[in-house]
Amino acid sequence: MSFQPSYIKLYETGELNKRIDALNTILENCHLCPRDCGANRLQGEKGVCRIGSLPIVSSFHAHFGEERPLVGCCGSGTIFLTYCNLKCLFCQNYDISHLGEGREIFPEELAAMMTTLMRQGCHNINFVTPTHQTAQIVSALPYVIEKGLEIPLVYNCGGYESVETIKLLDGIFDIYMPDFKYGSNDVAKKLSAASDYVDRAKESIKEMHRQVGDLKMDKRGIAEQGLLIRHLVLPDGIAGTREVMRFIATEISKNTYINIMDQYRPCYKAFEHPPMNRMITKDEFEEAVRIAREKGLERLDGFI
Repeated sequence: MSFQPSYIKLYETGELNKRIDALNTILENCHLCPRDCGANRLQGEKGVCRIGSLPIVSSFHAHFGEERPLVGCCGSGTIFLTYCNLKCLFCQNYDISHLGEGREIFPEELAAMMTTLMRQGCHNINFVTPTHQTAQIVSALPYVIEKGLEIPLVYNCGGYESVETIKLLDGIFDIYMPDFKYGSNDVAKKLSAASDYVDRAKESIKEMHRQVGDLKMDKRGIAEQGLLIRHLVLPDGIAGTREVMRFIATEISKNTYINIMDQYRPCYKAFEHPPMNRMITKDEFEEAVRIAREKGLERLDGFI
């Protein structure tokens, strides 16, 4: 294997343990994410995300429905983490993110899940909704590195991140895969209860790109390192696709790998909030793709 994840060097030099300590210190007065709720999670207090000191996992398996550079031939080793720091009223995984489907485990058990996925041949370990459990994830890494972990780690998040936390992850995560959900804070406030979403997403995605750059793949087309952005097209264009694509093209890179997603369907509380109570049209999706190309963005998942 020619590519070696950088977290191995961090572990060997002792830097990984320093990052673990720093992340756990944040949990004493939690500001892992922009909610900055101040809960002492090490003492069992639970803030907006409803997670204490231990990780809670819904499921883990080899996933073949992710982007092609992640899936390859053997799948992306996904670990679905319970709860979320966003409150999206249309969430398609609301049973996990809102209702709390999952069980509390110890770091050693989380490490065992990673080991299992690695031994199944998965190309990466893909943490789905990791933001509020970042400290727990990183704390589990020494256990699994000792078992021979040497595949990329994927930070698959909603985009509502703290730059302070993302900086502590430098060299730990090889692939960042944030959503960039909205181009407007007003829409973000209405749909996800995050009135500063756009500002936090922009600054955190800039930091992610600074760390890992554009998405890089091996000769098989399997991702090794870099940034991959997701953008879900919403009815009536309310996701603000034009502003999202403008930002990516002008402030990140025109070589950014983007998945413009067409799978929106009404879920959870979306039926109570028109126009979110309907699926998108073919024309709405094609308009989003046209906007991306108009901005000079050509690395579009499914169109390459």
